[in-house]
Amino acid sequence: MYWALLVIGILATVVFLVLRVKRGGIAALYAKAVASLCFIATAVAATNENRSFLGFGSWMTIGLVCGLLGDVWLDLKWIYLQDKDSYLYSGFIFFLLGHICFVTAVFNASAYTPLSVVIAVAAALLIAVVAILLEKPLKMQYGKFKWIVFLYSFTLSLTMTMAMVTAVMTHFQTMWVVMSVGGLLFLLSDLVLSGMYFGEGKNTKFNVILNHTLYYAAQFIMAATVLFAR
Repeated sequence: MYWALLVIGILATVVFLVLRVKRGGIAALYAKAVASLCFIATAVAATNENRSFLGFGSWMTIGLVCGLLGDVWLDLKWIYLQDKDSYLYSGFIFFLLGHICFVTAVFNASAYTPLSVVIAVAAALLIAVVAILLEKPLKMQYGKFKWIVFLYSFTLSLTMTMAMVTAVMTHFQTMWVVMSVGGLLFLLSDLVLSGMYFGEGKNTKFNVILNHTLYYAAQFIMAATVLFAR
């Protein structure tokens, strides 16, 4: 069931990308919601196949649901331009909540130590600070969104750094390596998205495709973490 849903999800993502680039609008929004439902479905299927890690799978699935909701809010930003700031804030908040769920999943399933937490938090904080400091060099204009960009960058990075530190602690156990890759792809996706939202002339078709390719790869890999949980 997991692999069947994964194939369906990949096909749904391709359909969404075609609609997003060629038409946009409500049709693309519905297609995006379907593609996002697919990565949630793969997480549910993986949890069903690996019931020993029901708690881990549940937290990961909730995080992915938050991602779907974030997807919807961010796409509404392009449809209802008069309320674009509100939709952008909503998208940030739901993705932030999703990463809180991912981090909670790591805490519940790993034998973390105070030192490992300090290292992961420090690394995530460093990434968030660098993201803010690079605003001008990268010709970005965060404006009133700077605080939410910093907070989200920290939470997003913490998902990746916690997974990476845990991977090292467990001698590169498969589930944590998979989650680390997913977290890294998520970070790269949002780097592209930041340029599209806050930079000038970067909202191109190429960046739209690159952003969503990285994003959906990240989400499907995050869901796959549940399958490899041991």
